[in-house]
Amino acid sequence: MLRGRRGAALAGALLLWLAAGSGCDTALDARRITLCRRAVPALAPPGAEIGLLRVGAGASRGSVRVDYRVLGGPGPHPKAEATRTRFLVCHFGAADDLTAVTTEQGPVNGASLYLLKRYYLTTPEAEAADPGAR
Repeated sequence: MLRGRRGAALAGALLLWLAAGSGCDTALDARRITLCRRAVPALAPPGAEIGLLRVGAGASRGSVRVDYRVLGGPGPHPKAEATRTRFLVCHFGAADDLTAVTTEQGPVNGASLYLLKRYYLTTPEAEAADPGAR
């Protein structure tokens, strides 16, 4: 009988540990998604209104993909522009370290990525412009 109780306690502890671990992954995924969404307004045309279409896992491990459309903004926007799907793929290293960003036009260069990470993504302006926070 002692083995049964120990086994049940061990199984319960294992389940608790797995649940706690998956909770961390969920929080990490949410942080990565937020950072990637916040990059969209910085890389879209200036003053553009963003319409999110999809936010989720990218094709590679640890990546996030954001599909969106430019709905309007200052200046004339051709109607075809609102139907064109754009995307952003953010690649992350350990934790929420953004290591690369790719758009439909290709990869964002190193200097732009550095400036995006260092001076924009964690600012109140980025939080206010986050298209998923509205």
